[in-house]
Amino acid sequence: MANAAGGSPRLWGLVARELWRRTRRRLRAGPVYRWRFTGRTPERVLIAPPDLRLADPQIAIEIYYGRFPLSGHLVETGGQSPFQIEVANRGWQKSLHGFRWLRHMRAAGTELASANARALVSDWIAIHGGRIAGLAWDPAVTARRIIAWLQHSSVVLQGAEFPFYRAFLKSLAIQIRYLRSMAPEMPDGSERLRARIALAFANLSLPAPASALRNATRNLSEELEQQILPDGGHVSRNPSVVMELLADLLPLRQTYANQAESPPPALLGAIDRMLPALRFFRHQDGSLARFNGMGVTIHDRIAAILRHDDTVGAPLLHAPHSGYERLSTGGVTVIADTGAPPAAELSEDAHAGCLSFEMSSGRQLYVVNSGVDTFGADDFRPLARATAAHSTATLNDTSSARFTHSSSVNDLIGRPLVGGPKEVPCERTDQDGKQGFVASHDGYLGRFGLYHEREMLLSQDGNQLDGADRFFGAKGVLPRNNGRDVVTLRFHLHPDVSLLRDESGRLILTAPGMDSWRFMANGVQPTIEESIFFAGLSGPRRSRQIVISFKASEVPEMRWRMLRIGTAAQQARR
Repeated sequence: MANAAGGSPRLWGLVARELWRRTRRRLRAGPVYRWRFTGRTPERVLIAPPDLRLADPQIAIEIYYGRFPLSGHLVETGGQSPFQIEVANRGWQKSLHGFRWLRHMRAAGTELASANARALVSDWIAIHGGRIAGLAWDPAVTARRIIAWLQHSSVVLQGAEFPFYRAFLKSLAIQIRYLRSMAPEMPDGSERLRARIALAFANLSLPAPASALRNATRNLSEELEQQILPDGGHVSRNPSVVMELLADLLPLRQTYANQAESPPPALLGAIDRMLPALRFFRHQDGSLARFNGMGVTIHDRIAAILRHDDTVGAPLLHAPHSGYERLSTGGVTVIADTGAPPAAELSEDAHAGCLSFEMSSGRQLYVVNSGVDTFGADDFRPLARATAAHSTATLNDTSSARFTHSSSVNDLIGRPLVGGPKEVPCERTDQDGKQGFVASHDGYLGRFGLYHEREMLLSQDGNQLDGADRFFGAKGVLPRNNGRDVVTLRFHLHPDVSLLRDESGRLILTAPGMDSWRFMANGVQPTIEESIFFAGLSGPRRSRQIVISFKASEVPEMRWRMLRIGTAAQQARR
């Protein structure tokens, strides 16, 4: 474990806090303290909050026949209760115990679907409801389950007899008291915020004293103020977290209104900031830019959330608190990571992708980051998080940030990012209709004594994207030729983009019916290498990347350009 910690006091602090947190959780869930979670059973559910997540009645049929397609994995139960079988995939187990799949029963809208939902909930209560232990009672999973049971209580309770009705409400009350006790002990981040959301839902949906709702609202407000940045991003810097939280916060706002309660200003303000932030990260094809844990985008999910966005108009171009820049004009969109990594305790999904960018033209992605395979094997995660999997520069084949790799540490705190850039200054350079920025990071300063600076400029008509990558030492000193100054620039291409060479040997990026782009570099012949796009809808896909290698001591500044040489409309006329 010492090697895994890499001598980092911060990492050891995370390990110690997690061990203490688990110890307190075991104590609180033990037989001596379990009586704290018993108490009065609510008489009824006052209101079932709405659910914005997509639902498919076909999945309800699959579940009825014992096939559970959850978290990207299909498990057949063979007639057993899914809560009794052993499944190695932890993501599948979390999804099962989180009960979000109840929305598919609601979409089916049949008595059979309601009866099946009721039977599965009854199974969970019988198998796991009497013993607070294991993954089923992980606070993050419990928060999801509370929200799902409340949102779909009308489906579960449709046609229910009184004994089940009481058992359902009793179990729900115990889970709520347990989560209320555990929420302060949860790690920083979106799961703790979701726990506060679940408790607010509970106090709105079930009979509760006014003081309980006030406390839940106050705790929710405090968490929102801590986690939602002034520009609408989340402190984890993960675009997918913004999307997931909005899917809970929007129904919560509606539930406050439905119960004639005033939503707290912190909730209204967070939503008003987060909706534009979600649009900030969206390309014109509807997908979210692949930064810091973002994987595949389900376009309909984004559309369902953005229907609630009243701030029509162009997305913001500058997200300084989240650490991102956006260039958008002439049908071309460039989104770049210009921020320091999140705090270690929030960085389990963070990537070493500082100064990476993605570019789309029309509805076609051209330059991308590799993203993550959301439901794939954990073995690929370190590859997807490495700097080489991003459209930026690596120095001496080294990532700009490091991750822990010890299984003993990973089992406790995941794989936090350590030793990344500390200072990432960024300045916008918009002028005369052109949009651009200059940013740099010090992620390589400690190991190699060099800064990386990237400048990008998009022309007013969107036809030309100019870039420059520079490497220099402290106070602008030129790099030394010491064998530790080898730079590799990578431009990962979307799998749907074809790469050709024209008669002059220059690279041409094309896609059927879309714009064509010429790629040029400053006096260097780029090479073409294989790549992997992890964030494919059906899983990882083979792709290619443009690679430029040079020594910073010989070429301290590398300039490159992407030039639009034909639009889809022009190609159609030909």
